[in-house]
Amino acid sequence: MKVALLGLLQSGKSTILASLTGKAVPPPGSTAIEEAIMPVPDERLDWLAEYYKPKKTTCATIDCLDLPGLNFIDEHGRAAARRLINKIRTVDLLVLVVRAFENPAVPPYRNRIDPAGDLTELRTELLLADLELVTTRIERLEKQVTKPTKTQAHDKAELALQKRLQQAIESEKPISSVVETEAEFEMVKSLGFLTLKPMTVAVNVGEDQMGAEFDFSACIDSSVPVIKICAELEYELAQLDIDSRREFMADLGITESAAGKFAKSCYSALGLISFLTVVSDELRAWPIKKGTIALDAAGKVHTDIKRGFIKAETFGFEDLKQLGSEKAIKAAGKIRLEGKDYIVRDGDVINFRFNV
Repeated sequence: MKVALLGLLQSGKSTILASLTGKAVPPPGSTAIEEAIMPVPDERLDWLAEYYKPKKTTCATIDCLDLPGLNFIDEHGRAAARRLINKIRTVDLLVLVVRAFENPAVPPYRNRIDPAGDLTELRTELLLADLELVTTRIERLEKQVTKPTKTQAHDKAELALQKRLQQAIESEKPISSVVETEAEFEMVKSLGFLTLKPMTVAVNVGEDQMGAEFDFSACIDSSVPVIKICAELEYELAQLDIDSRREFMADLGITESAAGKFAKSCYSALGLISFLTVVSDELRAWPIKKGTIALDAAGKVHTDIKRGFIKAETFGFEDLKQLGSEKAIKAAGKIRLEGKDYIVRDGDVINFRFNV
């Protein structure tokens, strides 16, 4: 999965990314889009690694793109920001980072600390970027539909949809609120509309704001995941060895790492779960969409397994952890043979039986 972190100047998103991935914070004034891979923390993998002792453990990863801080104060900044935004139309998820922390050494954008205001500004600019794309597409389709081509009927249907999208944006509604069917989604997905993408919000807080509540109901839907991350603290923790980090987290009352919160919010926004396999002495987590059937999950591991699928031998991780061994869960009747239409559950440990 590929996600893009975007935020206004001095939001601290580069520090967040550094704390998640270990990548160095880019120098001030950098105009390049940075990229880093974040391993997805999964306590189930840690437990299974102790149980199976595999030679290799492979966790899921998140490919993170970090855009330079966006500036919409003047036309020059707006043009530069629009160019950057247009480069992330192929990502799967947008992570909007807003600033809540106070720091006199880091002047705030527009001389204000206003997370809801910053989020509203980011959302508006994404809508405007999509409006520009919709307008261009409508102009092109209006010329195409007058020609008797094989795609004329499709072009007319898309033109009607694009005009609905335009009306939604002009009413300050995201494109996701208009695209209702799979057919409509397929019609526009290649255009990479930003407000059609899932999103999550990361609030960069100070150490004294970990318990603070933020109201974003006026600018985003209630289904959008919102997490709080103290970037400065998390970056300091990331520099420590594992044991020291755990000790400091315990002293500070931090029960979950920033990476854990970040990964969960991404999975939630994208509707993902993970199943687990132990094959050829490799333990691995596989992210899939909720509702994925066993046949398609098998294809995630290898196309040959999908092609020759027979059965999925599966059990729940929690059952193994609770009962302590495969022998015990087998005796309890917790190991099942499922067919190709079985809907995979989060935490399923699966051994695919196949023949090619």
